[in-house]
Amino acid sequence: MSGLTTHVLDTMHGRPAAGMSLRLLRGDRVLTDAVTNLDGRLDGPLLAGPDLEPGGYRLEFRVGEYFRDMGAPLPEPSFLETVVIDFNVTETGGHYHVPLLVSPFAYSTYRGS
Repeated sequence: MSGLTTHVLDTMHGRPAAGMSLRLLRGDRVLTDAVTNLDGRLDGPLLAGPDLEPGGYRLEFRVGEYFRDMGAPLPEPSFLETVVIDFNVTETGGHYHVPLLVSPFAYSTYRGS
């Protein structure tokens, strides 16, 4: 399988982050605007293999909005509002999986498989 996928895990509650809004950009152009499903994933790839070209991309996850919706006690303004992951694609036709593990005060990511 080729293309770009993601999933989000809510480490505060120990479960997938269902209902998190996110978007994918290339430069100033929004390529995808989406919301995670019950498994913290999208129902399909952010970009299918042929559309995933080498270059820079940005994923923006609206974590502040998500944790407020979950009833988490957040300061105002929240410590993390939007988590931004800038990454580069080097292989045409490759598979890139960019997961996010997140709480209201910390996050991590990696290139998954």
